[in-house]
Formats: sequence, structure tokens, C-alpha cells
Amino acid sequence: MNKVFASAAEALSGLVRDGQLLAVGGFGLCGIPEALIAALRDSGVKDLTVISNNAGVDGFGLGQLLETRQIQKMISSYVGENKEFERQYLAGELQLEFTPQGTLAEKLRAGGAGIPAFYTRTGVGTIVAEGKELREFDGQTYVLEHALTPDVALVKAWKADKSGNLVFRRTARNFNPAVAMAGKITVVEVEQLVEVGEIDPDAVHLPGIYVQRIVVNATPEKRIEKRTLTEKKEA
Repeated sequence: MNKVFASAAEALSGLVRDGQLLAVGGFGLCGIPEALIAALRDSGVKDLTVISNNAGVDGFGLGQLLETRQIQKMISSYVGENKEFERQYLAGELQLEFTPQGTLAEKLRAGGAGIPAFYTRTGVGTIVAEGKELREFDGQTYVLEHALTPDVALVKAWKADKSGNLVFRRTARNFNPAVAMAGKITVVEVEQLVEVGEIDPDAVHLPGIYVQRIVVNATPEKRIEKRTLTEKKEA
């Protein structure tokens, strides 16, 4: 089975459609599948529900899909770096399911592991728990959270072989493995593609069984959200 596609647009062809539930890897702008997000924008699909830690920044990452109004709902844990996200939400133009960050990661991990739901103490006594089942264990109250299994998952990795075995690079790993595991169909964008057997099995972070399609983007922009420089001190 050939998993490698010539372009991001081809990798999404026949997969994405209006009204889908999608998950996108990354944390801020670190480890986001830049080419796949741009191809999703260019596809014109709309009314999407997108699971992601955040929505990028204005004009980049998932922020592009907010500007084109292709997203109708976000399931996120952080919205602070995107003014258009904030504006649409406060204006009632965008639905938001605010989810604690650890809970969001576990909802994706559980989805990938075939676990339909789990109990957690996070959010008990807050609006996060409103309308959800509560249960006591050992004298403590827990809230029931349901797993997430997106129709399509878009993921960024550093390296893949042609079977889809993945290696992530440092902090760009973040939500990507959980997103990849949870997706019913997972498309991965990589900087390097090698032959099967060239990655040491002990170095594989995520096995290729979770990956259905691969596209190479050898020169991603990797934009920095907030560049901080140390002032040079006089000798």
C-alpha cells in the first residue's frame, strides 16, 4: 500500500468534506502541519469542528481557517494568541468547547486506545462539569469525559519511513502522537522521508499502523509566535 502523496492537496483529496470533525496537532505554532492546514483552507470545506490545543495566530496556522470562516466550532484548551478567535467567539460567530489541556490530551489518547470515556477530577465544580455525569470514588468527585475520535487527523512529524513509522523532534512532539492515534484517518506532514528499515525500531515514536497518508514538506516556515532576544551586554 502506497501511503506517500505528491502534495498536501492530493493527500487530503477524497478525505475532507463539509461538517467533519477534525483534529490538528501542534502547540501554538510548534509542530503544526503547515502545508496540510493550507491545503485544507484551499479545499474550501466548511462547517468544520476542529480539535486543537489552540487555533494558531492571526493569519497563520488554523488562524487561516478562522479568517475564511471554515470553522464553526473549536474544541480547545487555549485561545489567547488569536484575536480573530476571540472576536468571533465573543460575537457569537464561533462555538467553543473549552477543555482543560490535560483533559483534552487524555480525550484524544483515550480515543486512540479504544476507551470510550473516563473519569477525572479536573473541572469538577466549574462550568467544565456542567451537564456531565459526576461520580464519587474514594470520597472524591469525578466528572465523566468522553473520548474524541476525529474523522480526519492532521499531524506534523520530523521524519517518516514509507510505512508511516514516525519520529517527532523535541517539543514539536506535543499533541501530535495523541492526535494521530485518535484519528479514523491520519495524514502526516514530514520534513524527511526515508525507506522502510532506515529508522531504528527503538527510535520510532509512533508506529505506522496509525498513519494512512504521508506528504513531504521539506522546508516548513516554522514561524515563531513570540521572539525574545537577550540584549547584548557591554564587556
